[in-house]
Amino acid sequence: MQDKITLLKELQAIDQGLQKVRQSREALEKEQVALGSETGRIRTMVESLTAELDRLREERRTLQLALEQEEQNIRRSEGHLPAIKTQKEYVAVLKEIDTAKKLNKDLQDRIQVKETEIAGTSRDREEKEQELAELTAKISDRLDEIARQLAEWDAEAGSQVHERDSLFDQLPVTLRKRYQLLFDRRGGLVMVEARNGTCSGCNMHLPPQLFNTLFTVREIQSCPHCNRLLYVTAPM
Repeated sequence: MQDKITLLKELQAIDQGLQKVRQSREALEKEQVALGSETGRIRTMVESLTAELDRLREERRTLQLALEQEEQNIRRSEGHLPAIKTQKEYVAVLKEIDTAKKLNKDLQDRIQVKETEIAGTSRDREEKEQELAELTAKISDRLDEIARQLAEWDAEAGSQVHERDSLFDQLPVTLRKRYQLLFDRRGGLVMVEARNGTCSGCNMHLPPQLFNTLFTVREIQSCPHCNRLLYVTAPM
């Protein structure tokens, strides 16, 4: 029976180590996702600003084409003035030229607004591109470090799992189920020492008769309060 207790203690130590590795691995994997999400967020902003910049530039191009067309119309109308015969027609052409010039002024103003918007959006994109570059450089080393740590843990866990399975297979089937159930329910603490009549797992007092039987080690006893498996250290 003492051999089973020793085996259970060794098994628990390995399982607790593997549990810590799993928890640490989960934390690093969450950090990986968070870092990737942050770069993705900024990259999306850069892409959005690029699309906005393309839209503004296209609108500016449309306005510039309209302005060029109106300037051609003005030049054409002004070219017709010397050939006009009547005052009425002359006045009508002058009015047409004046209207076109007002439209030109409006187009020029709108183009200037677009220039201002393009300059502002371009600055915003440059800032986000710089931020993305700095963040990528900053987290690159961290991501590499995380990858190395995960690989090391995988290698270490692989050998521990093999040893763990070897120990686990040496237990009777009923004791395996009992151990695994307690490990899952009791946060990885299955085997606990009984000291001075108290369970060190839940700190509750044990019945005196139960505590005394632990020294005979005829069978593995459980704490009546938390159900953890008990062992005692023989006095020196």
